[in-house]
Amino acid sequence: MDILIGAVFQVLHAILSIYFWIVIARALLSWVNPDPYNPIVRFLHSATDPVFARINRILPLRFGGMDFTPIALLIIIGVLQNVLAQIQYKLTYGGF
Repeated sequence: MDILIGAVFQVLHAILSIYFWIVIARALLSWVNPDPYNPIVRFLHSATDPVFARINRILPLRFGGMDFTPIALLIIIGVLQNVLAQIQYKLTYGGF
């Protein structure tokens, strides 16, 4: 059972890590004027826009022309990864 729990948590950690880098790529893209018809740009926008919109509905993070939503999302991803690691540790080594 510990192996299955470990595998599930590793997959979740990998998904969060990949999404972390997608958010960073999207933030870097906002500094330049990319071609909106580029498939990579379209993918980055479609992968991040729904999450950015939800965060902006809860907590508007645009100040003086700067959007701090990607920073908030990166913090949320980091917190989720730490919480998942703690839950995995508790489930694997007891404690719950």
